[in-house]
Amino acid sequence: MSAPESMTAATYRLAIIMERVVLDNRWAAEKWEAKGAVRDVSPPGSAERVIVRGEKLTQVLFPGHVLRLHRDEAEGYYLNITSPQPKVFILWRMHDEVARPEFITVSYNEGTRWADSGENVDGVTLPTELLPWIGEFVERHYRPEPKKKGRYASNKDKGVGFRG
Repeated sequence: MSAPESMTAATYRLAIIMERVVLDNRWAAEKWEAKGAVRDVSPPGSAERVIVRGEKLTQVLFPGHVLRLHRDEAEGYYLNITSPQPKVFILWRMHDEVARPEFITVSYNEGTRWADSGENVDGVTLPTELLPWIGEFVERHYRPEPKKKGRYASNKDKGVGFRG
């Protein structure tokens, strides 16, 4: 069985689900957050569309996002896929009262950098079909740094120390 066309290169097309919940709160009228990432099967150039519309909850599907894997983020991919709950990290921003996904990554390190810089970042469950693809990329490109001897290594090996 060969990999889907979208997985043969170091890219994969995803659509992002953003959710808006109406709040009964005097400080905020609504709350936005990323709720999911799914394989994008929409034709290129497709516009976002509402997939759930309720009185207090709306979900919007944003197609056209491309997940790219980069060699310099291989450690971050490794940390993500070996975690108990691998994620797709989604950086989103408000535009015209709508939360729009701007960037996506599966690098734990990159997602953390985005969040540390004050951006709106949500982690959603990684689609399971991506695990083998990311795992293969990590296997090809990630080389853990060799463990360095600690700064406070025992002096016993050097013949230095207290003699009583």
